[in-house]
Amino acid sequence: MKIWVFRIAIVSICLLFGCKDENLTSSESEQSIPVHTLPSVVEKPNLTEDVEENNNETQPITVTLKDPKTLEIVEIINPQQLGYDTNFEMYLTRVKNIAKDLARGSENSFGYDQQMILDRISEDGRIINGSPRIILKESELVDQILAASDKGGSIFLPIYITESIYNVEDVPSLDDVIIASFTTYFNPTDTGRNKNIELSTNALHNIIVGNGDYFSFNTMVGERTEERGYQPAPEIINKKLVMGIGGGICQTSSTLFNAVDQVGVRITERHHHSLSVGYVATGRDATVSYGTLDFKFQNISGAPFLINTKYENNQITIEIRTAQQYKRFFDNY
Repeated sequence: MKIWVFRIAIVSICLLFGCKDENLTSSESEQSIPVHTLPSVVEKPNLTEDVEENNNETQPITVTLKDPKTLEIVEIINPQQLGYDTNFEMYLTRVKNIAKDLARGSENSFGYDQQMILDRISEDGRIINGSPRIILKESELVDQILAASDKGGSIFLPIYITESIYNVEDVPSLDDVIIASFTTYFNPTDTGRNKNIELSTNALHNIIVGNGDYFSFNTMVGERTEERGYQPAPEIINKKLVMGIGGGICQTSSTLFNAVDQVGVRITERHHHSLSVGYVATGRDATVSYGTLDFKFQNISGAPFLINTKYENNQITIEIRTAQQYKRFFDNY
């Protein structure tokens, strides 16, 4: 009985003046204090280990995709939710679609991929700078995601940037020698169509194509709109002649194809018309449509060259020129 009275007395004293009960366990003491209020110098190994163990048990495995330039997170993938363990084929398809959307864009966002905008020479001899080619390697990203899907982790997007390759000192002499040329003819009375040919031909004039550079007709010519001066004219769509803004520019792209095909380029994209055209031989055309069909090539000759264009009364001529010192690179084509 005296013992209980003694303990009650101690408790009363503690309530009035405060006590530290040395018999309390460390876990009981820590549980009474919120973690975020503990001083940073307080060591709490048991609590930390418990929290880490709980996090490992409850938090899902994720694969984080980061922009290598900005270090920002662009996508967080939860492999389990996407079927990694239950349906791998479905998971693989979803991962491929994620890589595709990041590279090429989707309805709601732009992709990382950008076509190379090549440098050109202005009328007064200045170099007008373009921009590099940017490619997100989809297959490489898919492989990296699959490798990390089991344990999770962070991945930097495999983005490759390709700059135009030529020596600025060579620019004044790039028009020294004509190494290829091609001419096509048109009816001078088709004013709307001819205006489209003129605009697209001028857009290609004095473009510098360095060794290894990538060329895209749609990128270099741009969108064909009335605001940019393009006119309604007949164009071939699904084996029919229909009116469309920019009709006739396929003659420009086809003329360019027949010129550069002589100088050792690698054609990376080319499409035929659904009907025969009269300005080039059968099978030697290159139809284009902004946003869908393009004419593309890569210069693999080993030397830079210049695209020179001429629009005249009833014809267009596209010449491929280079410096005298580089002519030998094109002699075998």
